Amino acid sequence: MRSLPLLALPALLALTACGGGDTTTAEPVTYAADSVTVLESPEHGPQLCSTVAESLPPQCSGPDVVGWDWSKVRHESHGGTTWGQYRVVGTWDGAKLTLTEPPGPATSGQKEEPRFGSPCPAPEGGWRPVDPAKATQAALETTQQRLNEADGVGGVWLDQSYLDAIPGYDESDPDMAQKYANDPTKLVLNVKFTGDLAGREAWIRQTWGGALCVSQARRSEAELREIQDSLSGELGSDFVSASVDIVKEQVVAGVLVADEELQRRLDDKYGEGVVRLDGVLKPVR
Repeated sequence: MRSLPLLALPALLALTACGGGDTTTAEPVTYAADSVTVLESPEHGPQLCSTVAESLPPQCSGPDVVGWDWSKVRHESHGGTTWGQYRVVGTWDGAKLTLTEPPGPATSGQKEEPRFGSPCPAPEGGWRPVDPAKATQAALETTQQRLNEADGVGGVWLDQSYLDAIPGYDESDPDMAQKYANDPTKLVLNVKFTGDLAGREAWIRQTWGGALCVSQARRSEAELREIQDSLSGELGSDFVSASVDIVKEQVVAGVLVADEELQRRLDDKYGEGVVRLDGVLKPVR
């Protein structure tokens, strides 16, 4: 399954006067989703896909799309299933999306995965191994295994920002990736810990001699994983996906539409900013 880049925002309320008193009427809110898959199969009509199973034909489930016409858009078909990626705009009633304008081609491509940086200031002379004999792939794997078994780890990642300084480096080129991206002597091992950091760096240096950044974590990765695992049941039918951002120490929860009330409820339960909602549909400003 893969998550598709989609979008979300809050509802607008319009106040209307009638007779002797004011009544509050919720106006339909227009939402948009870009680079989203719409799919129709023998089992269901056109639906907006939040995630897609990459089979042939692909499979997905999601809210119905009202007003869809395959004859007006480019699409693919196989085995009775029709699909394509589009930008769609329409009103949302809590169960289905009703188009308010013709669908168009997707306007945003696949986002590049960001390289994680290091929160520590670079040492004088730049990042480099302190013990080259321990700046090897084997040493890195041993260190990562020890960290997997340690308590209080808030996150472990590799800073490979040195790749940006290599002229013409192309991460999609397997030969260049093999030559440059797998060099333990040039990367920075980043480790976050909760609690007291005293002795943490010395403990890691027992097995790792490459560049190292040890920083403070407010919560452990294990805590974030527990929250991630609980969200599917807690969010019910609105749930799309959940992932952990170890750098920001957040759980990112994908939902059909992110609303302020749900965000407040999650903030009250887990702490402000611990769970961040990411809506599939985003309101059009």
